[in-house]
Amino acid sequence: MSKLSIKPLADRVVVEPAAAEEKTAFGIIIPDTAKEKPQKGIIVAVGNGKKDEPLTVQVGDTVLYGKYSGTEIAIEGKDYLIMRESDIFAVL
Repeated sequence: MSKLSIKPLADRVVVEPAAAEEKTAFGIIIPDTAKEKPQKGIIVAVGNGKKDEPLTVQVGDTVLYGKYSGTEIAIEGKDYLIMRESDIFAVL
């Protein structure tokens, strides 16, 4: 996990998505066009929270989020998602 040069605002977090599955449980290789979008990742940056609502997640937490949550961004050649804390379903 590297230090990012981005600081999200308010209740937003930056998540590094987990890698997509390469093989099925039976060993069948999944082509790039058929891979599922991951719904799990690691938080790499957090905002300050809202005035009366501090954030409950922190950098380094592994989280589950919605399939279509967040906005994809590329920073320093890596892909990340930026989303609101409310888009996160659970901390693992």
